[in-house]
Amino acid sequence: MTLLAVGNAGVDFGASEIFRDITFTIADRDRWAIVGRNGTGKTTLIKLITGDLVPTRGTVTRQPGLRVALMDQHRRFPEDMSLWEIVAGAFGELRDLEHSLADQAANLEYDHGELAMAKYGRDLERFERDGGYQMAAKVDSVLMGVGFDPDAAKTTSIGTLSGGERGRVALARQLATPAELLLLDEPTNHLDLETTAWLENYLRETDRTVVCISHDRAFLAAMADHVLHFEGGTAFAYNGGYASFITQREERRLTQLRQFDQQSKKIASELEYIARNLAGVNTAQAKGRRKRLERMPRLSAPIGADGVMALRLTAGNRSGDRVIEAEHVTVAVEGRDLIRDANVVLERGEVVALLGPNGSGKTTLIKTLLEEHPVAAGRVKIGPSSTVAYYRQDLAHLPLGSAIYDVIANLRPLWERRQVQGHLGRFGFSGDEVQRTVGTLSGGERARVALALLTLETSNLLILDEPTNHLDVESIEAMEDAIESYEGSMLIVSHDRAVLRGVATQVWEVRDQKLIVFPGSFVEWEEARAETKAKAEREARELSARETERNAKARAQANATANANARASKQSPATHSAKGSGKHMHAAPSGGKHTKVADGDARKTARVAEKALADAELRVAVLEGRIAELTRALEDMTLYDTPHGVQRAQDLGRELDEAKDALDEAVFEWTAAAERAQTNAKSR
Repeated sequence: MTLLAVGNAGVDFGASEIFRDITFTIADRDRWAIVGRNGTGKTTLIKLITGDLVPTRGTVTRQPGLRVALMDQHRRFPEDMSLWEIVAGAFGELRDLEHSLADQAANLEYDHGELAMAKYGRDLERFERDGGYQMAAKVDSVLMGVGFDPDAAKTTSIGTLSGGERGRVALARQLATPAELLLLDEPTNHLDLETTAWLENYLRETDRTVVCISHDRAFLAAMADHVLHFEGGTAFAYNGGYASFITQREERRLTQLRQFDQQSKKIASELEYIARNLAGVNTAQAKGRRKRLERMPRLSAPIGADGVMALRLTAGNRSGDRVIEAEHVTVAVEGRDLIRDANVVLERGEVVALLGPNGSGKTTLIKTLLEEHPVAAGRVKIGPSSTVAYYRQDLAHLPLGSAIYDVIANLRPLWERRQVQGHLGRFGFSGDEVQRTVGTLSGGERARVALALLTLETSNLLILDEPTNHLDVESIEAMEDAIESYEGSMLIVSHDRAVLRGVATQVWEVRDQKLIVFPGSFVEWEEARAETKAKAEREARELSARETERNAKARAQANATANANARASKQSPATHSAKGSGKHMHAAPSGGKHTKVADGDARKTARVAEKALADAELRVAVLEGRIAELTRALEDMTLYDTPHGVQRAQDLGRELDEAKDALDEAVFEWTAAAERAQTNAKSR
């Protein structure tokens, strides 16, 4: 089923053409990756899909009633609003219905009329049909997936979070929003490797349609089954995943190149014939060929790697065997320990991947190793022949008030203007662009300026802190090539697994305030991590199964005891009470006289019985919904992706057992209430 179709769409802003002739179709459950260089129109296309922008040419057709979920980067929530409430707010009408049901249940204590009961029944049915009982589990699941404890999220306010953490809350709200089409714009920004892996799995298993703009090649390779690639002022659609797209793109470019070369040769041959014969005996044929040549549609020049930045990283003099050494180092910020008792050595020629959750202290560790941040304890030693080049994640070293040209000219005062212009041209800045001030540039443009500066440095130790942030796919590929060719040592912090898989020879992982060294490549680290995760999942399932079995035996024993007591009670002539009513019933005397009702008011007794029956029915329905919700949550394999998730699964298992026990009691109470209501109805 087609959800959206774009036909020959083009967008102009004034005299500037953003893109032209884009055609593709999005079907139900497709997962589209949108890739291309910065500034080619990817975000503009998202606005066409949402309807916020109308194409200058062509059409955009949507399925009637199509619901679209788009992360609102600029929405502001009250600073004291909890994270859980923000994400749960995605359900809108369903939450309003939940609150209405709570009010109706309270009012049923006073209003037992048929209209009130009927409305409550209809709303309860709609709440269940629309997934109301699964709502809380979905909120918990996405919060946990993006790195927040669901229980803590109920008391943590948005005002206490950093910008990156707020971005993760916004992503969680978007993922929770009920919609058929999910639009994601750079969703892996601010996500660590563990959270990115969770998101990949979430998008693979969702039954919704996904359109995702991203520069994370490993992420796209894992989630996409279609690719839309922006280049040359338009976009081309490809069926298949990201790897298939790379192959198809090269084949299309080669075909285009061959056709262009053939036409160019034919045009050159025709022009040569015309020039040779225009004034000779074959002038008529020459003029005829000239007219045909003028009418010939010209093929466009082949689209290639033009405009991709040229990045080359130069290593200086050879360093010593030990480039940086840390002994029993503690890294702290404002009296709070981030990393304790770290012992590491970065040796010559190693490429170390520094990993860890956001906020774990990776950037602070780098500054500590470079002696830019004080050591709380221990000792750091930089090799005497080590020279360092440092690419900073926040790009704070760039002079925001300077022109791009001056940034380079100040570092190379002996260069002529053409040399400065040529260097900047290799990073995508040409003409009057070089006179723009750094403060007016986008994040991607500032990153290219920082890289232009980095290539002017000569060092034998290169430290890169999130170097792929803000860069498009082509620029990341150029950076990867430059890193592979670099002959010095390197410490790199990155969430781009494609880069790390290609270059990292060792892994340092910050986890639980410790710096753990893995003496193998990033690929080997991923394999070891997957094995550990699989083992944890097996142990969690086995533990849950054992607990379920123990609880089942305990329930069976309790039921057997209860049944034995009930049989003994039936055989005894002693006075007994009706379970759940709280009203004692007296045994009839030997003369066969009727039992006397304590309050003597049959109507009041009937109303009390009807209210008790309604309450019991509601309790059964709520518990059945909660059991279904907990069961689905435990069946979600992504729950076991993290140690916190495994612990959460154990907690959910215990809660499920408690809910089943409560349901047994609720059914017993409902049965007793139904019998009382039936008895009272007959007595009237």
